[in-house]
Amino acid sequence: MPSLLSPNGSAKSSRDDALKPSMSTNSRSAFPRPPVFEDKLKEREFLKFRLAQAFRIFGHLGFDEGVAGHITVRDPVRPDCFWVNPFGLHFSLIQPADLLLVDHDCNILDESGPSRLLNTAAFAIHSAIHEARPDVLCAAHTHSVYGRAFSTLGRELDIITQDSCAFYQDHVVYKQFNGAVLAEEEGKHIAETLGDKKAIILQNHGLLVATTSIEATVHYFVSLEKCCKAQLMADATTAQTGIKTVPIGEKEAAETYQTVGVGGWFSGRTHFQALENREGQKFAL
Repeated sequence: MPSLLSPNGSAKSSRDDALKPSMSTNSRSAFPRPPVFEDKLKEREFLKFRLAQAFRIFGHLGFDEGVAGHITVRDPVRPDCFWVNPFGLHFSLIQPADLLLVDHDCNILDESGPSRLLNTAAFAIHSAIHEARPDVLCAAHTHSVYGRAFSTLGRELDIITQDSCAFYQDHVVYKQFNGAVLAEEEGKHIAETLGDKKAIILQNHGLLVATTSIEATVHYFVSLEKCCKAQLMADATTAQTGIKTVPIGEKEAAETYQTVGVGGWFSGRTHFQALENREGQKFAL
Protein backbone atom coordinates (compact mmCIF):
# COMPACT_ATOMS: atom_id res chain seq x y z
CA MET A 1 0.00 0.00 0.00
CA PRO A 2 1.41 3.41 -0.91
CA SER A 3 2.16 5.73 1.98
CA LEU A 4 2.10 9.45 2.49
CA LEU A 5 5.22 9.18 4.61
CA SER A 6 8.18 6.85 4.54
CA PRO A 7 9.93 5.80 7.79
CA ASN A 8 12.39 8.67 7.30
CA GLY A 9 9.50 11.12 7.10
CA SER A 10 9.81 11.93 3.40
CA ALA A 11 6.67 12.51 1.36
CA LYS A 12 5.84 9.63 -0.97
CA SER A 13 2.28 10.15 -2.13
CA SER A 14 -0.24 12.97 -2.14
CA ARG A 15 -2.93 10.66 -0.76
CA ASP A 16 -2.39 8.05 1.94
CA ASP A 17 -5.00 5.67 0.58
CA ALA A 18 -5.52 6.85 -2.97
CA LEU A 19 -4.41 3.54 -4.44
CA LYS A 20 -5.31 0.05 -3.32
CA PRO A 21 -4.61 -3.41 -4.73
CA SER A 22 -6.75 -3.97 -7.81
CA MET A 23 -9.14 -6.82 -7.06
CA SER A 24 -12.44 -8.06 -8.46
CA THR A 25 -15.50 -6.76 -6.64
CA ASN A 26 -16.84 -10.32 -6.82
CA SER A 27 -13.92 -11.64 -4.80
CA ARG A 28 -14.43 -12.31 -1.12
CA SER A 29 -11.08 -10.62 -0.55
CA ALA A 30 -11.96 -7.46 -2.48
CA PHE A 31 -10.23 -4.55 -0.77
CA PRO A 32 -12.51 -1.60 0.10
CA ARG A 33 -11.58 1.76 -1.36
CA PRO A 34 -12.37 5.34 -0.38
CA PRO A 35 -15.31 6.77 -2.33
CA VAL A 36 -14.45 8.84 -5.39
CA PHE A 37 -16.65 11.77 -6.40
CA GLU A 38 -16.90 13.42 -9.80
CA ASP A 39 -19.16 16.08 -8.31
CA LYS A 40 -17.18 18.32 -5.94
CA LEU A 41 -20.35 19.53 -4.22
CA LYS A 42 -21.29 15.93 -3.46
CA GLU A 43 -17.77 15.33 -2.17
CA ARG A 44 -18.11 18.40 0.07
CA GLU A 45 -21.37 17.01 1.42
CA PHE A 46 -19.71 13.68 2.19
CA LEU A 47 -16.65 15.23 3.85
CA LYS A 48 -18.84 17.43 6.06
CA PHE A 49 -20.86 14.38 7.07
CA ARG A 50 -17.66 12.44 7.80
CA LEU A 51 -16.08 15.32 9.72
CA ALA A 52 -19.15 15.67 11.94
CA GLN A 53 -18.95 11.91 12.55
CA ALA A 54 -15.28 12.28 13.54
CA PHE A 55 -16.24 14.82 16.21
CA ARG A 56 -18.90 12.51 17.60
CA ILE A 57 -16.37 9.65 17.68
CA PHE A 58 -13.96 11.86 19.63
CA GLY A 59 -16.78 12.85 21.97
CA HIS A 60 -17.62 9.18 22.54
CA LEU A 61 -13.97 8.48 23.35
CA GLY A 62 -13.79 11.34 25.87
CA PHE A 63 -11.35 13.51 23.91
CA ASP A 64 -13.31 16.66 24.77
CA GLU A 65 -12.07 19.25 27.27
CA GLY A 66 -14.58 22.06 27.55
CA VAL A 67 -14.35 24.16 24.39
CA ALA A 68 -10.80 23.01 23.52
CA GLY A 69 -10.00 20.84 20.52
CA HIS A 70 -10.63 20.94 16.79
CA ILE A 71 -10.63 18.84 13.65
CA THR A 72 -10.48 20.37 10.18
CA VAL A 73 -10.93 19.10 6.64
CA ARG A 74 -9.88 20.84 3.45
CA ASP A 75 -12.80 21.86 1.26
CA PRO A 76 -12.83 20.13 -2.16
CA VAL A 77 -14.69 23.00 -3.83
CA ARG A 78 -12.41 25.69 -2.42
CA PRO A 79 -9.11 23.99 -1.49
CA ASP A 80 -7.84 27.23 0.05
CA CYS A 81 -10.51 26.88 2.75
CA PHE A 82 -11.27 24.35 5.46
CA TRP A 83 -14.23 23.19 7.55
CA VAL A 84 -13.98 23.33 11.34
CA ASN A 85 -16.20 22.97 14.40
CA PRO A 86 -17.88 26.09 15.78
CA PHE A 87 -16.46 27.33 19.07
CA GLY A 88 -18.46 26.21 22.09
CA LEU A 89 -20.39 23.21 20.74
CA HIS A 90 -19.67 19.82 22.35
CA PHE A 91 -18.06 17.24 20.06
CA SER A 92 -20.89 14.76 20.63
CA LEU A 93 -23.50 17.21 19.31
CA ILE A 94 -21.83 18.31 16.07
CA GLN A 95 -23.73 17.77 12.82
CA PRO A 96 -22.71 18.74 9.25
CA ALA A 97 -24.91 21.84 9.31
CA ASP A 98 -23.01 23.18 12.33
CA LEU A 99 -19.60 23.32 10.63
CA LEU A 100 -17.82 26.54 9.66
CA LEU A 101 -16.09 27.13 6.32
CA VAL A 102 -13.06 29.36 6.90
CA ASP A 103 -10.52 30.82 4.49
CA HIS A 104 -6.86 31.55 5.23
CA ASP A 105 -7.65 35.17 6.01
CA CYS A 106 -9.84 34.05 8.93
CA ASN A 107 -13.08 34.87 7.13
CA ILE A 108 -16.13 32.73 7.96
CA LEU A 109 -17.84 32.12 4.63
CA ASP A 110 -21.53 32.04 3.73
CA GLU A 111 -21.70 28.24 3.49
CA SER A 112 -21.14 28.04 7.25
CA GLY A 113 -23.59 26.91 9.91
CA PRO A 114 -25.70 29.17 12.15
CA SER A 115 -22.99 29.70 14.80
CA ARG A 116 -20.27 32.10 13.68
CA LEU A 117 -17.92 31.62 16.64
CA LEU A 118 -14.45 30.51 15.55
CA ASN A 119 -11.82 29.14 17.93
CA THR A 120 -8.77 31.39 17.49
CA ALA A 121 -6.39 28.50 18.22
CA ALA A 122 -8.14 26.33 15.64
CA PHE A 123 -7.54 28.95 12.97
CA ALA A 124 -3.95 29.70 14.00
CA ILE A 125 -2.88 26.05 14.02
CA HIS A 126 -4.93 24.54 11.22
CA SER A 127 -4.65 27.35 8.69
CA ALA A 128 -0.87 27.11 8.95
CA ILE A 129 -0.88 23.32 8.53
CA HIS A 130 -3.30 23.31 5.58
CA GLU A 131 -1.31 26.07 3.89
CA ALA A 132 2.06 24.39 4.44
CA ARG A 133 0.88 20.88 3.60
CA PRO A 134 -1.22 20.61 0.40
CA ASP A 135 -1.26 16.84 0.92
CA VAL A 136 -3.11 17.12 4.24
CA LEU A 137 -6.86 16.71 3.97
CA CYS A 138 -7.63 16.44 7.68
CA ALA A 139 -5.90 17.55 10.88
CA ALA A 140 -6.99 16.90 14.48
CA HIS A 141 -5.89 18.33 17.81
CA THR A 142 -7.48 17.73 21.21
CA HIS A 143 -6.47 17.75 24.86
CA SER A 144 -6.84 14.00 25.33
CA VAL A 145 -5.78 12.78 28.79
CA TYR A 146 -2.83 10.50 28.01
CA GLY A 147 -1.60 12.65 25.16
CA ARG A 148 -1.33 15.73 27.33
CA ALA A 149 0.17 13.71 30.20
CA PHE A 150 2.87 12.35 27.91
CA SER A 151 3.40 15.79 26.36
CA THR A 152 4.72 17.06 29.71
CA LEU A 153 7.82 14.88 29.21
CA GLY A 154 8.88 16.79 26.09
CA ARG A 155 10.08 13.70 24.23
CA GLU A 156 9.12 11.37 21.42
CA LEU A 157 7.58 7.97 21.94
CA ASP A 158 9.89 5.05 22.53
CA ILE A 159 9.35 2.45 19.83
CA ILE A 160 8.55 -0.41 22.20
CA THR A 161 5.31 -1.85 20.82
CA GLN A 162 4.03 -2.91 17.41
CA ASP A 163 1.50 -0.07 17.45
CA SER A 164 4.12 2.56 18.23
CA CYS A 165 5.93 1.51 15.04
CA ALA A 166 3.21 3.44 13.17
CA PHE A 167 5.02 6.56 14.40
CA TYR A 168 8.58 5.37 13.78
CA GLN A 169 10.43 8.40 12.39
CA ASP A 170 6.99 9.82 11.63
CA HIS A 171 6.31 12.04 14.63
CA VAL A 172 8.07 14.96 16.28
CA VAL A 173 7.91 17.07 19.44
CA TYR A 174 7.21 20.81 19.48
CA LYS A 175 9.40 21.75 22.42
CA GLN A 176 7.83 25.05 23.35
CA PHE A 177 4.83 26.16 25.32
CA ASN A 178 3.78 29.76 24.96
CA GLY A 179 0.27 29.48 26.35
CA ALA A 180 -2.87 29.04 24.27
CA VAL A 181 -2.11 29.30 20.55
CA LEU A 182 -3.67 32.66 19.70
CA ALA A 183 -1.09 34.04 17.27
CA GLU A 184 -0.75 33.02 13.63
CA GLU A 185 3.03 33.06 14.05
CA GLU A 186 2.81 30.33 16.68
CA GLY A 187 0.69 28.23 14.33
CA LYS A 188 3.34 28.61 11.64
CA HIS A 189 6.05 27.43 14.05
CA ILE A 190 3.98 24.33 14.82
CA ALA A 191 3.47 23.63 11.11
CA GLU A 192 7.19 24.08 10.45
CA THR A 193 8.07 21.65 13.24
CA LEU A 194 5.53 19.11 12.00
CA GLY A 195 7.22 19.20 8.60
CA ASP A 196 6.11 16.26 6.45
CA LYS A 197 5.33 13.96 9.36
CA LYS A 198 1.87 12.81 10.36
CA ALA A 199 1.96 13.53 14.09
CA ILE A 200 3.34 16.06 16.53
CA ILE A 201 3.42 16.07 20.31
CA LEU A 202 2.89 19.65 21.51
CA GLN A 203 4.87 19.96 24.74
CA ASN A 204 2.69 20.68 27.79
CA HIS A 205 -0.30 20.77 25.48
CA GLY A 206 -1.39 17.61 23.67
CA LEU A 207 -1.39 15.72 20.38
CA LEU A 208 -1.93 16.71 16.77
CA VAL A 209 -2.28 14.40 13.78
CA ALA A 210 -2.51 15.43 10.12
CA THR A 211 -3.08 12.98 7.25
CA THR A 212 -4.65 12.56 3.85
CA SER A 213 -8.08 11.36 4.99
CA ILE A 214 -10.50 11.91 7.86
CA GLU A 215 -10.46 8.19 8.62
CA ALA A 216 -6.65 8.01 8.79
CA THR A 217 -6.48 11.07 11.03
CA VAL A 218 -9.01 9.56 13.44
CA HIS A 219 -7.19 6.22 13.46
CA TYR A 220 -3.72 7.62 14.07
CA PHE A 221 -4.93 10.10 16.68
CA VAL A 222 -6.62 7.32 18.65
CA SER A 223 -3.57 5.09 18.21
CA LEU A 224 -1.16 7.82 19.30
CA GLU A 225 -3.26 8.48 22.40
CA LYS A 226 -3.15 4.76 23.27
CA CYS A 227 0.59 4.61 22.60
CA CYS A 228 1.09 7.49 25.03
CA LYS A 229 -0.93 5.57 27.62
CA ALA A 230 1.12 2.41 27.07
CA GLN A 231 4.36 4.41 27.32
CA LEU A 232 3.31 6.01 30.60
CA MET A 233 2.34 2.61 32.02
CA ALA A 234 5.63 1.06 30.88
CA ASP A 235 7.64 3.94 32.34
CA ALA A 236 5.78 3.64 35.65
CA THR A 237 6.51 -0.09 35.78
CA THR A 238 10.16 0.55 35.01
CA ALA A 239 10.35 3.11 37.84
CA GLN A 240 8.86 0.62 40.29
CA THR A 241 10.67 -2.55 39.27
CA GLY A 242 13.89 -1.30 37.72
CA ILE A 243 13.21 -3.52 34.70
CA LYS A 244 13.87 -1.57 31.51
CA THR A 245 11.60 -1.68 28.49
CA VAL A 246 12.90 -3.57 25.45
CA PRO A 247 13.13 -1.33 22.38
CA ILE A 248 12.26 -2.64 18.94
CA GLY A 249 15.24 -2.73 16.58
CA GLU A 250 15.59 -0.14 13.85
CA LYS A 251 15.21 -2.68 11.04
CA GLU A 252 12.16 -4.30 12.62
CA ALA A 253 10.60 -0.92 13.40
CA ALA A 254 11.04 0.28 9.80
CA GLU A 255 9.56 -2.93 8.42
CA THR A 256 6.63 -2.87 10.84
CA TYR A 257 5.96 0.76 9.92
CA GLN A 258 5.22 -0.40 6.38
CA THR A 259 2.34 -2.47 7.81
CA VAL A 260 0.94 -0.35 10.65
CA GLY A 261 2.13 3.12 9.65
CA VAL A 262 0.25 3.23 6.34
CA GLY A 263 -3.29 2.36 5.28
CA GLY A 264 -4.85 4.58 7.91
CA TRP A 265 -8.07 4.99 5.94
CA PHE A 266 -8.79 1.25 6.15
CA SER A 267 -8.08 1.08 9.89
CA GLY A 268 -9.92 4.30 10.68
CA ARG A 269 -13.14 3.31 8.94
CA THR A 270 -13.81 0.80 11.73
CA HIS A 271 -14.47 3.72 14.12
CA PHE A 272 -17.07 5.03 11.68
CA GLN A 273 -18.64 1.59 11.34
CA ALA A 274 -19.09 1.45 15.12
CA LEU A 275 -20.56 4.98 15.18
CA GLU A 276 -22.98 4.17 12.37
CA ASN A 277 -24.06 1.05 14.23
CA ARG A 278 -24.76 3.12 17.36
CA GLU A 279 -26.56 5.90 15.50
CA GLY A 280 -28.20 3.95 12.68
CA GLN A 281 -27.22 6.64 10.16
CA LYS A 282 -24.98 6.43 7.08
CA PHE A 283 -24.14 8.76 4.23
CA ALA A 284 -26.14 7.99 1.07
CA LEU A 285 -23.48 7.59 -1.61
